This record gives sequence, C-alpha cells and structure tokens, in this order.
Amino acid sequence: MQASKPSDPRIVPADADGMARAVTILREGRPVALPTETVYGLAADASRADAVAAIYRTKGRPDFNPLIVHVPDMTSARAIASFDERAEKLAAAFWPGPLTLVLPLQEDAGIAPAVTAGLPTIALRCPAHPVMREVLQASGLYLAAPSANRSGAISPTEAAHVAASLGDGLELILDGGPCKAGLESTIVALRNFEDAPSGWQLLRPGPIDPVAIAALLGEPAIPLADQRIEAPGQLASHYAPGKPLRLGAVSADADEWLIGFGDVAGQDTLSAAGDLAEAAASLYAALHRADASDRARIAVAPVPVGGMGDAINDRLKRAAAG
Repeated sequence: MQASKPSDPRIVPADADGMARAVTILREGRPVALPTETVYGLAADASRADAVAAIYRTKGRPDFNPLIVHVPDMTSARAIASFDERAEKLAAAFWPGPLTLVLPLQEDAGIAPAVTAGLPTIALRCPAHPVMREVLQASGLYLAAPSANRSGAISPTEAAHVAASLGDGLELILDGGPCKAGLESTIVALRNFEDAPSGWQLLRPGPIDPVAIAALLGEPAIPLADQRIEAPGQLASHYAPGKPLRLGAVSADADEWLIGFGDVAGQDTLSAAGDLAEAAASLYAALHRADASDRARIAVAPVPVGGMGDAINDRLKRAAAG
C-alpha cells in the first residue's frame, strides 16, 4: 500500500476553512473523512439514504454491517435512541469519548434504514475529538461514520492512510493529525430480557476497559451467545493487511516484517517499553508500514492480555483471519 503524497489535494488541514468545506459537502449528502480520537471516520448524513449508500459504496462495505451514528450531545442522542438508567450512567461516565452504546432505536428517529441494517437497535457515540465535535455542531447533522478505509482493511489513524485506502472515491479528507487512541471504540449493548431486566454485552473491546463498565453497572458482562452482527468490528475477518499475518512471533522469518513489542525487537515496534496504550495508538500505523514494506509476510510479537491488551489482540486476531 502506497502512502498518499503530502500534496494530495483531497487532504486539507482541519482548520476553520476545511471544516466549513466539510459541512457544505455533508449537507449536500456526500461523505467526507474526519479525524476522531479513535480512528479516522468516513462520515455522512445518517438521515439520508443516498448519503449512507455513498458510505457503503466508497468502503465496499457489506450492507448487513451496521454503522455507528455520531452525535454532539445527550439531547441529540435521546432523540435517536431510548436511554434507561444504565445508559444514562454510561454516557455520563464515558461521553464524550470512545464508547459506543447499542440501544433501542426511537420510532421517529429519522435515521436511514441502512444505518441500522434493519435492526431495532442503533449504535451511538458522542466523540471527543474537537474536529468531529465542531463539524457535528456546525452541520446540525447526525453523522454515520465507520472507519475511513476499504471494508475489512487496516483502519486509518492518519489522513494519508485514508487517501491510500480509499483511492479516488473521496473528495475531502480533513487532516487532524494522528489519532490519539488508535483503536476503534468499545461497543456495549444493553439488554433487557423478560426474566432479567438488566444485562449488558461487550460487542467489541476498545479503549474503555470493560472492567470499568462492569464496576459502574454493578454486574459482569453477559457472554455473547450467537454471531449476530449488531455493530461494526464483529466480522471474523477485519482490519486486515494485504499480506499474511502471523501472531505470537518472537523472531522473524527471512520473508517477514516483524512488528515488535516490549523485549521483542523487530523492523518496527508497537511499544519498546511494553506500554499497552502506546501499542494501541501505534497498531494500525505499524500495520500500514508493514503492508508497504518489501517483505512478503508480516509477523507480530505477543501482546499480553488484559485491559487494552484484549482490544489489541482482538484486532490482531481478526486481521490474521483475513
């Protein structure tokens, strides 16, 4: 994968002029790429079927895979989804931030059906990144925004990653610099069963530790019992480079580009200090560099489990399944 040239006319600074241009394009029903604190998102008006179709078309994304809708505040969120006491607690604790809640969809939400893939629930997030927040406020729109890359490919944490992945299918990329978190949001679904009016499930690990969620809600997560696709990132193969990927490597074969961690050195490293937060922020950029290298395969050093390590290993396992 070739990195985009700095002179790429689609990449513009995320300043006042760039954000104003983004708002105009979004209001006209076309997608733009925006930075968030997790990864770059491919945003479009969630109320317009044609705008949402443009997301699926640009990404080559299967239409059974729902999209996350980004909102600027709780007033907007409550207009789209039903919030119970648990949802209110989670939003108060973790919004704005990298937590997505899967909640019942309001009947009069005005969201294009393709956003939810026909499900009675919707995935909502209130992002923390100042650029995304400014565009949400200025546009007055609810923005569906999956990661700004070809479906199933490595997620983008820099503007150049977006341009390289999506090619000529996108007219504007706001450059807000590298994404701070570097991994997609934690996704939690709140459940209400007839025999137990509570319960929650972790649909995708991410920057928000499920231990903190369990402590706030006062109960552990319910294990996932089936493979329903209710939110992004649940496909078995996802986040994948274009080369074979080997996990748990402590050394590289002759044709491999080794991404190290901690004491395992390589051509690149997620964190020489063994810092999981640094590793999460570095993961996708390292995979992009490995994919662009002259080696035929990629190897990744072991990453410990627990906390952010679970989110990193989740992405690596799905990337290796590609």
